[in-house]
Amino acid sequence: MDAGGRVVPGEDPTGRTSARSKRADAMRNQQALLAAAAEVFVTSGVDAPIRRIAAEAGVGTGTIYRHFPTRADLITAVYRHQIEECAQAGPRLLAAADSPFDALRRWIDLFVDFLVTKHGLADAMQSDSTGFAALHGLFLDRLLPVCAQLLDAAVEAGEIRAGTRPFELMRGIGNLCIGGSGPQYDPRRLIDLLLHGLQHPRPA
Repeated sequence: MDAGGRVVPGEDPTGRTSARSKRADAMRNQQALLAAAAEVFVTSGVDAPIRRIAAEAGVGTGTIYRHFPTRADLITAVYRHQIEECAQAGPRLLAAADSPFDALRRWIDLFVDFLVTKHGLADAMQSDSTGFAALHGLFLDRLLPVCAQLLDAAVEAGEIRAGTRPFELMRGIGNLCIGGSGPQYDPRRLIDLLLHGLQHPRPA
């Protein structure tokens, strides 16, 4: 709408298009902020300075505090963001990968990346057992079905043995990731052996 109150061609006179666009921009900015926070948490822990997260996200510290008034709010939001990212990646990888097993392997790689941050977030949230329990429930509700879908697809394709339950696979991978990694221990090597063990033996 111009200064004279006339509707500009192509513009929604109700302003709904503009409002939707602003909401979409705000959502993208918030997702970028949460992704930056997750990266900082992995490298520097959940007690990293807010100003560092702001610098990584390309925003001011005021923007972070406006969205997340406390560090606990930010930690919770990062946890939820990573759960959703991991959940949404499963079907996308299954559609794009060369095979269901390749999709499963790539999804587990993302899951391991998530676990590296998850352990730090879990430690930070122990003081709020109710909030952490709710997030752990969300973790299982969103990720178990995705893991099951990937396992089922790989079984149907004849790439892995049947009978592996999603919870036991995710729990096993989680146990291998406890303590992170270092020069003497790389959990991904053992996870690769675990996945190799799921596969059908190749003909001699």
